[in-house]
Amino acid sequence: MSLSKSSLSLLLFILSISTIALSDGLNLTASHSADKLKQIPSLNRAAAAVEVNSPVFRPAVEPIFSLNLLSSFPGDLEISDYCRELLNIFGQRYVAYVSCLVPAARPVTVCQKCFSAFGSLRGAYTNLSSESGPGNVSCSESLLRGDRLMVVNQLNSSMEELWLNAACDNCVTKGLQRLTDDTLYFMNTLNQTDDCFDKYRQGNHTELCKNCKNTYQELNELYGRMEKNQTLCIDIEDSMNMTRRLWSKYYNCTVPREETVPVIAVSSFMLFLPIIFYLSSFLHSEQKKRKLIHPKRAKSYTSLMNIQDKLG
Repeated sequence: MSLSKSSLSLLLFILSISTIALSDGLNLTASHSADKLKQIPSLNRAAAAVEVNSPVFRPAVEPIFSLNLLSSFPGDLEISDYCRELLNIFGQRYVAYVSCLVPAARPVTVCQKCFSAFGSLRGAYTNLSSESGPGNVSCSESLLRGDRLMVVNQLNSSMEELWLNAACDNCVTKGLQRLTDDTLYFMNTLNQTDDCFDKYRQGNHTELCKNCKNTYQELNELYGRMEKNQTLCIDIEDSMNMTRRLWSKYYNCTVPREETVPVIAVSSFMLFLPIIFYLSSFLHSEQKKRKLIHPKRAKSYTSLMNIQDKLG
């Protein structure tokens, strides 16, 4: 029994020694393998990429694998450097025009303040659609009609439609060089009217209506002539609407228009026309009665005279 116990103890001792030796061997093998892996460049790059993408470790460096699809096309052969430069110019001028439009939205001063920026944008689009790069390669084929979406074409169309709806060509000279003389004269008259409003705004509005009547009437007449000649743009229309609202609703002023006189005269005539018609009909019928009765009286008088002659 003691011999078997001694044998069992010896066996356990040998197993423990073997376990310790095996553990040390594995650690040595792992460290040695790690040193070997560090010497392989491709694996080092992969490990670095894993560390970069780790949610814990986020170094401030660019990732090795870019997500830009264009990087997979070497040199971007579809668009030449010349066409890309034209595209960049169009983008810069588009941003400048939109930056001008937003502050000019209310009150509307789109035509006055942004005609120069729109002219630059139109020129950039013209260069994209007409000019060719080196080797007589058309930029319009690749930039304007190169895909189904046609981003550049749609952006330009939206800006052209906005300009057309605002009727800015009526207020700007051809070539988009400056505002027309009619527009400048209207703006000057509008400023005079606004100055008059500001002068008498704080006092009695009756004084404002009295002292600003002439300038306001002149502005109204000028607007009517421009409307007849079709020289209005959105800037003039909006400013006139605002001025009229101030005059009538805010200051409670009224101005009798000259065209109301003939309107009142015609309305009065139409109002009395039935009375005149019935009165003339009545007088005409009475006169006709007299004409019909008169011969009967004359005939009876003649008969009476003949009877008297016979009796006599």
